[in-house]
Amino acid sequence: MTAPAALPPPWTVSAEPFDSPEAWDLLREYYTEVADRYYELHEGRRSTASEIEQGLAEYPSGHLAPPHGVLLVARYGGVAAGCAGVRLLDARTAELKQVFLRTARRGLGGAGGLLAAAETAAAGMGAERIRLDTRLDLVEAVALYRRHGYQEIAPYHDDPYSEIFFEKRIAPESGGERGTETSVRAGSRTGQGTPGGERRG
Repeated sequence: MTAPAALPPPWTVSAEPFDSPEAWDLLREYYTEVADRYYELHEGRRSTASEIEQGLAEYPSGHLAPPHGVLLVARYGGVAAGCAGVRLLDARTAELKQVFLRTARRGLGGAGGLLAAAETAAAGMGAERIRLDTRLDLVEAVALYRRHGYQEIAPYHDDPYSEIFFEKRIAPESGGERGTETSVRAGSRTGQGTPGGERRG
């Protein structure tokens, strides 16, 4: 498969196994942040270690693995700094999952480029549109999606923690999948989902 044109360093993004040590560390940080924000808003506390472990244990193990999914890891100067997942809901619809940048790397141009890389990956899997859900308290996420052309749509599932839904039309890639590595630029940061930021299934 052909790779998109490289963008300026120091950001790069590549597809990695969902259960690699670096990917798992990023997913744990992602889950912890969005869970903390939920519990602080609704219960005046942070999440507990057992809640985080339970949430991570309930993650579907194969939904971000080829051929119907991918986990992208962004690096800043070669060091893992963020992630984004994409999976196919059907032959023409992809879903964006678990978009996250570590705090120290926010505001440096990573999130918008990571979002673009996720859209490229979705197109490479044949998707014509990409959807997502998020929470209204994750105001940075909502702003990021709106800024990058995502339009609010009616709910496409009934998870009680998902409060707002978005979709963006993309052009499917012809001739197979794309390359697994490119550089990224633009943006802010985001998270999505349930108390731990993830809709099951």
